[in-house]
Amino acid sequence: MIEQLVPTGAVAVEAFDDTDTEPLHPEEAALVARAVEKRRREFTTARTCAHRALRALGQPPAPVLTGDRGAPVWPAGVVGSLTHCDGYRAAVVARRDDVETIGIDAEPDAPLPDGVLDAIALPDERAMVRRLTADTPGPHWDRLLFSAKEALYKAWFPVTGVFLGFDEARITLHPADRTFTARVLVPGRGRDFEGCYLHDAGLTLAVVAVPN
Repeated sequence: MIEQLVPTGAVAVEAFDDTDTEPLHPEEAALVARAVEKRRREFTTARTCAHRALRALGQPPAPVLTGDRGAPVWPAGVVGSLTHCDGYRAAVVARRDDVETIGIDAEPDAPLPDGVLDAIALPDERAMVRRLTADTPGPHWDRLLFSAKEALYKAWFPVTGVFLGFDEARITLHPADRTFTARVLVPGRGRDFEGCYLHDAGLTLAVVAVPN
């Protein structure tokens, strides 16, 4: 699914369950040694996707560890992103010469829990979600907005090292071509990003990528 959304030069690997995994590198295993079983399964499958994507990119075997705020640490010269939700795990990687940064997010295509939209959306974003929900068939627009912001953060943080709050980005969804625009509102760091999305098989996927 997600390969439909990634730019040229990127490699995507996805899984819909946890039945086909590879052993974790010892340093990766240490990261989830005390985690509950569900978390270990998700982590193992997502790392398996990452390892396979890196091999397809021509990279030698190496652990994918975590850095600041849990962001994956990729080999030198590589950018990438991971995501997982119920029934889905994925990794996307690319050479930095081809892609400056990439962020991916997967969510169940279901309404956000009560109160979450108010917490993550600006007033004009909430108005957009209400309008789309009333007038435009598609995914659950509140969940897609959340997913788009998550994908934006995963693309933003690795290149800036700066935390991005939900109220520091404005998303505009474009259902006609399944894209969105994202404007970062951080003073002195304002920047526009382009993204795209897909909803299928009970899932919503969002990708923000900046080609080089």
